[in-house]
Amino acid sequence: MSKPIVIVSAAMSVPSAFYRTLAGAFAEHDWDTHLQPTRGYEKDGAIASRRNDWSYASEAAAIATSVAAARAENPDRPVIVMGHSLGGQLAVMHQLHHEPADGLIAIGASVPHFRHYGRIGAGVLTLGLSVPIAARVFGYVPKPFFGGPGARTMMREWAGFVRSGKPPFAVPHPVPSPTLVIDLKGDTFATVEATDHYVKKFLDADHTSRWTYDTPPDGGNTHHIWWAKTPAPVVEHIVDWWASTNN
Repeated sequence: MSKPIVIVSAAMSVPSAFYRTLAGAFAEHDWDTHLQPTRGYEKDGAIASRRNDWSYASEAAAIATSVAAARAENPDRPVIVMGHSLGGQLAVMHQLHHEPADGLIAIGASVPHFRHYGRIGAGVLTLGLSVPIAARVFGYVPKPFFGGPGARTMMREWAGFVRSGKPPFAVPHPVPSPTLVIDLKGDTFATVEATDHYVKKFLDADHTSRWTYDTPPDGGNTHHIWWAKTPAPVVEHIVDWWASTNN
């Protein structure tokens, strides 16, 4: 069985270089990775501004370009899209609106509706209400607003998702590809309820596996972001899942 190529779509505001340790963990299993550039947050890239804007659709299209390039260069190898947090939303959009990759992995992914966050839901709603105001005033979302400096269109779309629970893209059918959803134990950014709704909203139960990462190595944790610094157990589970899916 050919080893896959993994396209990694990052969490909000997280530059692609953050996932180099993850890429190294995949390399130990002879899997290759492409770390999808995080527009606006790369070291040498232009940040969001009144003139520099982007959206969910443009970022899903960028994933599609990377998937197509990986397939053109390696036609005999499967391609998997891996989305972390916001990247999990973009990865789903890609799978629904472009030629789907051969598999989908979602880590810390959610439907970020404020009602899925219990006691902190009011604070989440406040974000959903304040971000569009900042985008209107400044032409982008500046720091210290959540996600800043963020593109006005994408952040408005995200904020609408927070307020309504309705994704900023059509969901014509469940994602058709084999999918692994990974919960991070104790994750307060992607609560169990928020991830439950992600699964129900976007995925086909017959093609979806779900796993909770709850036992990190020494020095590691299951934090929404920092799990990626000690990712070996997550990668090992992914490799085992893919093998079982293709037996």
